[in-house]
Amino acid sequence: MDPLQTLAIALGGGVAAGLRLYATVLGLGLAIRLGWLHLPAALQGLEILAHPAVLTAAAVAYFAEFISDKIPWFDSFWDAVHTFIRPVGAAMLGAAAFATLDPAARASLALLTGGAALSAHATKAAVRFAVNHSPEPFSNWLLSLAGDFTVPALLWLTFTHPLAVLVLVTIFLIVFAWLSVKIFRLLIRALAALKRRLSGAPADS
Repeated sequence: MDPLQTLAIALGGGVAAGLRLYATVLGLGLAIRLGWLHLPAALQGLEILAHPAVLTAAAVAYFAEFISDKIPWFDSFWDAVHTFIRPVGAAMLGAAAFATLDPAARASLALLTGGAALSAHATKAAVRFAVNHSPEPFSNWLLSLAGDFTVPALLWLTFTHPLAVLVLVTIFLIVFAWLSVKIFRLLIRALAALKRRLSGAPADS
């Protein structure tokens, strides 16, 4: 793979993991095990995702996430817990994927994968928190289902048209950087609101 394709796979995989870490692991693992995805030599480290134990753990975790993501406000609690899990998990995926590269390149790509995951996670969590203030549940469910379909589509696009993904993710990261202050303020409000709900304190007027 050339450097641009490698970067695209790191960033595309990171965004997918930031949206749905367990779906990303499960989707890649199944695609590899069923022969739908033939890994180039540079990505042979991802073969571990096709191990039955990894597939089982990812399937159980994804089922829990699929249900949790459909419950208003509990989805925000789930996102809060995964603020650390998704970026770290994505960075670990990046480190495994690029295990054949030299240590400096491997570490750089793992950091980029984790950073892309954090950006996608923060955006998702902020949007879902804002939507949770809506009195009807349908917009929440539609957003959740959109995330369920986006991840496999993004993974497919990442491995079949990596340069297109590189352009899309670059645009997303530029927009994220522009809105990052507002996004993180909204995340802080979300964490405070969840803390009040868990403690039973009254919401701010």
